[in-house]
Amino acid sequence: MVRIFLNGCCGRMGHTIANMCKRDADYRIVAGCDVTTCDDFSFPIYNNPQDCTEEFDVIIDFSNALAVPAILNYALTVKKPFICCTTALSDDTVADILKASETIPVFKSANMSVGINLMIELVKKCTKTLYPEFDIEIVEAHHNRKLDAPSGTAMMIANAISQEIPEEVDYIFDRQSRNEARKKNEIGISSIRGGNIVGDHDAMFISDEEILTVSHRAMTRDVFAKGALTAARFMCGKDAGYYTMSDVIADAIKE
Repeated sequence: MVRIFLNGCCGRMGHTIANMCKRDADYRIVAGCDVTTCDDFSFPIYNNPQDCTEEFDVIIDFSNALAVPAILNYALTVKKPFICCTTALSDDTVADILKASETIPVFKSANMSVGINLMIELVKKCTKTLYPEFDIEIVEAHHNRKLDAPSGTAMMIANAISQEIPEEVDYIFDRQSRNEARKKNEIGISSIRGGNIVGDHDAMFISDEEILTVSHRAMTRDVFAKGALTAARFMCGKDAGYYTMSDVIADAIKE
């Protein structure tokens, strides 16, 4: 059984993970932390992680960008694996997470879905095969409550694609202000916000003769909770270092 300290337990994803753990005997949340309060859980909830007295194996963070530095410091204090699922982090926080990986095992992904991370491996192969003959565009869609745009996942996809392109790549977020033809080294990134869309991502490879689209649709938020728990199991017993969902996929393929 994997014992979990859940940061951001009172949020939407915190509830999703906690409810999933209730149905799976392989995981148990022993304590949580949140700045807000909720009475939905049987485990203790702390406002300050340093107050936690329960023993646990890993920390899952599904909070917000401002809360990450405190929980990262706590992970360093107790020397436990840290799984960061929070997005829209500042450059300084990202640097601190990378630095922490020299001391503790750290897992970070802008999207915890195994499927979306497999999609990233596929678009890298597509880019190697199709660029520069094909133009590349990314379209992402999320619910109308999402604050940031483009999504962290869209940027993950764009960054993975740009790694496979030998020249410098320009990300284009707004063509309305550009009165010029599209350049080959551009990746267009478009955002749609509406309704209750959980998360849709399309990577389009477009030539004069054909279009290849690699797509992922998240049907429920359970997919992100399941990915976080998969990462928690993977991180148990790991040495200090920086891990991503690509490591989980590679480990699954090896098996």
